[in-house]
Amino acid sequence: MKIDILTLFPDMVSQVLAESIIGRAQQNEILEVNCVNIRDFTNDKHRRVDDYPYGGGQGMVMQAEPIYNAYKSLTKNCAEKPFVIYMSPQGSLLNQNMAKELSQKKYIIIVCGHYEGVDERIIEEIVDCEISIGDYVLTGGEIPAVVLCDTVCRLVPGVLKSKQSIIDESHYNGLLEYPQYTRPPVFMGRKVPEVLLSGHQANIEKWRHEQSVLRTQKKRPDMLK
Repeated sequence: MKIDILTLFPDMVSQVLAESIIGRAQQNEILEVNCVNIRDFTNDKHRRVDDYPYGGGQGMVMQAEPIYNAYKSLTKNCAEKPFVIYMSPQGSLLNQNMAKELSQKKYIIIVCGHYEGVDERIIEEIVDCEISIGDYVLTGGEIPAVVLCDTVCRLVPGVLKSKQSIIDESHYNGLLEYPQYTRPPVFMGRKVPEVLLSGHQANIEKWRHEQSVLRTQKKRPDMLK
């Protein structure tokens, strides 16, 4: 999978995605994640990429031309159009099913807005999907882009060592994940459940499923609907 992230603050994104599991997947050439500075594609001598909104109002709006120039530079040799996402508080709310669908894409471009957002015409011209990570507003699309990349990239085959670890996670099968324990067997007087020490895998799987259901009922009853 290849992901290009169009942003005004490439270091803000690249430093996070170069670490841990996503960073290792890039080193192993399972993923290719690039951060592209939109300012490199403006024709303004001061590298300006924003202007006042038509009709008045507060703040500035990112211009369409630098974003479009960046997009055209990235896709000039593409046989087919990449899937373009604009990170926006007006977008569809990111969930696990959406992440699974996006993990099947070969090439994704993510546009990070800033200030009061981007010129609407860039959304109309190149964007396939607007995505939000929650019903709140951030200063820009960089943090949401990192969240999206992390949740999508970890589902790409080969990024995680075990496919089972994905299946067992919260939200993958509509339930929250069961409680996890490690050594020591007793901590602050609290013992690891005996079933996990029994070595009886069928009983362990049964217990884990029951705990997933109970945990979902307690913490996220809306998911059971």
